[in-house]
Amino acid sequence: MSETVKAAAPTPAPGAGDGATAGGAGSVAAPRASGGGRSGWRPALSPSRAGDFKQCPLLYRFRAVDRLPEKPTKAQVRGIVLHAVLEELFDLPAQERVPERARALVEPAWQRVRAERPELAGLFDGAPDEEVAEWLLSSNKLIDGYFALEDPRRLEPEARELLVESELASGVLLRGYVDRLDVAPTGEIRVVDYKTGAAPRQIGEGKALFQMKFYALVLWRLRGVVPRQLRLMYLADGQDLAYTPDEAELRRFERTLEAIWDAILRAGRTGDFRPNPSRLCDYCDHRALCPAFGGTPPPYPGWPEPDAGQETALDRAD
Repeated sequence: MSETVKAAAPTPAPGAGDGATAGGAGSVAAPRASGGGRSGWRPALSPSRAGDFKQCPLLYRFRAVDRLPEKPTKAQVRGIVLHAVLEELFDLPAQERVPERARALVEPAWQRVRAERPELAGLFDGAPDEEVAEWLLSSNKLIDGYFALEDPRRLEPEARELLVESELASGVLLRGYVDRLDVAPTGEIRVVDYKTGAAPRQIGEGKALFQMKFYALVLWRLRGVVPRQLRLMYLADGQDLAYTPDEAELRRFERTLEAIWDAILRAGRTGDFRPNPSRLCDYCDHRALCPAFGGTPPPYPGWPEPDAGQETALDRAD
């Protein structure tokens, strides 16, 4: 039950391509184009790509400009399946939202993911059926972790897998997906994000909060209401992290995103995307191409006005 809403400010985004004109706050956006094209979609900034540039400008280039392939892990694909299960769980009548029914959704969700993303099925090429079955069963622990955190029978989310867009007064177009949006009868908003890993240490927690502040800013600009709570649910160990933003903080964060977008455009014009070595480099698929580790990036293809807001299911399956 994916939904789409967007809002627009009067100023066009810097360097944006042609696209459909955005409607007013809360209006329904044009449906996503099928296949690889995104007809009528302008370049935008997503939380994942903004986070990439903040972490390492060269990583942003590899992903958003060069669009180098990255091999998904089994944990990431399991995260995609679990996100689908938790979305579909709320399609059931409230009294049926129990662990047994959630576990029964795993296999059908995996089959749909395989059909929609055949490249992901290649993770198990040549693997015995027992290995695939064991991998699917490993989702049960995550489902148990979810039910330890909340009782879905008591909840009726306003939206799930919500695609939101908002254009800031400066012209920066923000775009992202919200796992779940809860709205109280009093109008208070809670943004919920599922994480299929364990609760992170300081670096990971900061990255997760950056993502959630992004969603809070977009929703504030869309609805005129600062979300009451940002909630990260870590299913692997049954922990959650709740955060309450305020308007002043979101204004500061807005300026941060504007600065990131300006820096992206400057780097895009010159091709000067510099590496920023850190401990996270140990997990980068593109380390062999990084000058910080003796590698050579591919020739810069020029600034193609990439869809900097393109966010894949893998981005949201951590």
